[in-house]
Amino acid sequence: MRRDDFFAEAATDLPGPLAGIRVLEATTAWAGPMVGCVLADLGADVVRVDLPGSAGGTAWPPVIPGTELPLANETVNRNKRSVTVDLRRPEGRDTFLAIVPHVDVVVQNFKAGTFDAWGIGYDACRAVRPDLVYVSVSGYGQYGPWSHLPGYDPAALAASGWMSLNGARDGAPTKAPTFLADDLAGLHATIGTLAALTHRSRTGEGQHVDVALLDAIMFQSNAHLSAGALGIPASRWGNEVGVSTPTNSYPTIDEDVYVAIILDSHWRKLCDLMGRTDLAEADGYATNVERLGRRDEINQIVGAYCAGRTSEALLADLSAAGIVCSRVNSYTDAARLDHVRERAMLQDTELSDGSTAPIIGPVAKFSRTPTRVRHGAPALGAHTEEVLAAAGIDGGRMAELRDLGII
Repeated sequence: MRRDDFFAEAATDLPGPLAGIRVLEATTAWAGPMVGCVLADLGADVVRVDLPGSAGGTAWPPVIPGTELPLANETVNRNKRSVTVDLRRPEGRDTFLAIVPHVDVVVQNFKAGTFDAWGIGYDACRAVRPDLVYVSVSGYGQYGPWSHLPGYDPAALAASGWMSLNGARDGAPTKAPTFLADDLAGLHATIGTLAALTHRSRTGEGQHVDVALLDAIMFQSNAHLSAGALGIPASRWGNEVGVSTPTNSYPTIDEDVYVAIILDSHWRKLCDLMGRTDLAEADGYATNVERLGRRDEINQIVGAYCAGRTSEALLADLSAAGIVCSRVNSYTDAARLDHVRERAMLQDTELSDGSTAPIIGPVAKFSRTPTRVRHGAPALGAHTEEVLAAAGIDGGRMAELRDLGII
């Protein structure tokens, strides 16, 4: 299928399938902003709340070359509007609660109990918007023995057992190089938001959605947690897949190539390519279960074959045989792939200072209501006046709040 064929029936007058949904996002770090990011990509009107005078919750290096704009902030806060309100003070609480009746969803990701202490927890918010969907993302959830603890992505990876599975076979437990627990919690919270909105559309009822980083990364570990409960030990496998072999990255003359043999039929095809048809049906090699007992030996055989080929020639032969494979790319390599651009996973985007930069695009593609990165992260507080005015706060009161440092 060609890209133009997929989008042949696309509507051009809507920002996405969630057009008309209004979201108030009061978050920090990564998991909470990720919820607003995905909802905004899908067309929701997401208003982000930050502390006046702050750099924003995701103002981390690096900055985009030639600008003072942090790339992380541009990535996770694109397609949103921005207001500044000091939620810690009574006047900030009242301002926040004045906005809530005008939104469908509130998203926050502070430690459990923080928003209750500030007077903007679920009960306070639903008192002014009874059908509100209120989404809380935190390290350990709204209840449970650990719910009072602060939590960040690495702590969730460590506590969940996930790190014990990650790393070289003979190495130490290793964290993920990206915010994996944050991303997964954000995605589960987004799913929870959409499910709660669906329930509300049927019943008129709002509800509180509670997502913990620890729960999200445990869900990603799936059967490993159950295995741990049953006393079944787990091992680190580095670049290999623990349940299939050969599955590994192998050096070639110029670059590393990943080869993934999951099916026995693919093993036979690989044996043909290697000139080792004697191994295709041999005892100890023919089935994946048998090969698992010869993992190191098979890695040596496949590694020797790959070492004598260029990556281009190897990939061509493997692909022609229907074997799953890939060059091991850097992010710089990946950003240059024609496929990445065709799928709009990098989109040249106008930023708040008038410059442009390639920003990661939405994952889900919609044939009728396509999504895109409409603009970069807004300047801090750029929409404070228009959002507060829509909430019924007049110019005189805004001036008072500004003098008090509330907005």
